[in-house]
Amino acid sequence: MAVERALTGSSTLGDWLGDPVGGPLVRGLLAGLGQDGERLGPARVFTLDRLVELSGGKVSRAAVEGLVRAANGGRFIVGEAAEAVVARAVEREVTLDRIQIRDPFVLWDPDKGVYHLYGSTDPNIWDGPGIGFDTYRSVDLLRWEGPFAAFRPPAGFWSEGMFWAPEVHAFRGRWYMFATFTGRDGHRGTQILVGDTARGPFVPWSEGAVTPRAWQCLDGTLYVDGAGGPWIVYCHEWTQIRDGAVVAQRLTEDLRRAVGEPVVLFHASEAPWARPLSGVSEEGPVFVTDGPFLFRTRSGRLLMLWSSHGEQGYAMGVAHSVSGEVTGPWTQEESALWPSDGGHGMVFRLRDGGLALTLHQPNSTPDERAVVRRLVEDGGTVTVVVG
Repeated sequence: MAVERALTGSSTLGDWLGDPVGGPLVRGLLAGLGQDGERLGPARVFTLDRLVELSGGKVSRAAVEGLVRAANGGRFIVGEAAEAVVARAVEREVTLDRIQIRDPFVLWDPDKGVYHLYGSTDPNIWDGPGIGFDTYRSVDLLRWEGPFAAFRPPAGFWSEGMFWAPEVHAFRGRWYMFATFTGRDGHRGTQILVGDTARGPFVPWSEGAVTPRAWQCLDGTLYVDGAGGPWIVYCHEWTQIRDGAVVAQRLTEDLRRAVGEPVVLFHASEAPWARPLSGVSEEGPVFVTDGPFLFRTRSGRLLMLWSSHGEQGYAMGVAHSVSGEVTGPWTQEESALWPSDGGHGMVFRLRDGGLALTLHQPNSTPDERAVVRRLVEDGGTVTVVVG
């Protein structure tokens, strides 16, 4: 395998500008200095470290370190050590117990013969500047190569942090990433990104979030109905309405925006297994909705995984569409599918045609890891294979 050089502070501006991940980052930095990255001329031979001196204090050492981290998937690479580590460019094999990740999403790509793993991969997704999303790939779900940079925010991106829950879906010949972002004004919603391959890189496709601007929303997922029409299914957050809801809304055929009125499918309190959050409000109970994911069983039943809190903490249950359509009505199973300290899961088909579940467990940062378990279809629902 050819070894590529990771971007560092001692890489030239030309090296940065020619890199698909580093290019947008350094162009944004230069634009802040009133410089056009395409018109640097001889200055392309200057290193990023040298720019700190030449800028007269306008570019800080911390800013350079931030760019290096962003370009290398969150790991800071210095000087000659980059040639040995090559954190961004060189594939390295890891197991799931070594990958910190929330909200895992697995995609089987039959054309390439590999599984892709996506998720919330910033070291701290709750605070601080967002780096982006990484992805990993595997042929057996045991050993994973990566990380690879799947998304890095372009200059001027509307969200600076709290990058959550990316999903990737094949739709009409392209690959679309649905991901949650939080704006500088505190508004949260799901934006749609696009890429030419399942690995990315992904770039903004919709104009900001497609979820309602007046709502606090998260965890949007794609559902395609029997007529081929695309929908987004997402959560209207408990932080705004107290009893979190799962909502469906049609998308335009090009996936650039939502159309029509939002349809509330159900509220979290409707599930017998869901419990209110304790100690967060004196005004009454609040219920969480997280991570909806729809799938159809081989028997034709339309099911939805979604997460909330149960008797034993973060948990995940199953809802059923009585009509077999996304608009429901929806009924809830009595008990949680995953009752203890884990959730935000999804279902995917295995190479052998079987069914599998992935979710993160535990629910505490920075200990989150992706868990993969086989599922079996049983009596119109699914159960987890133990062991």
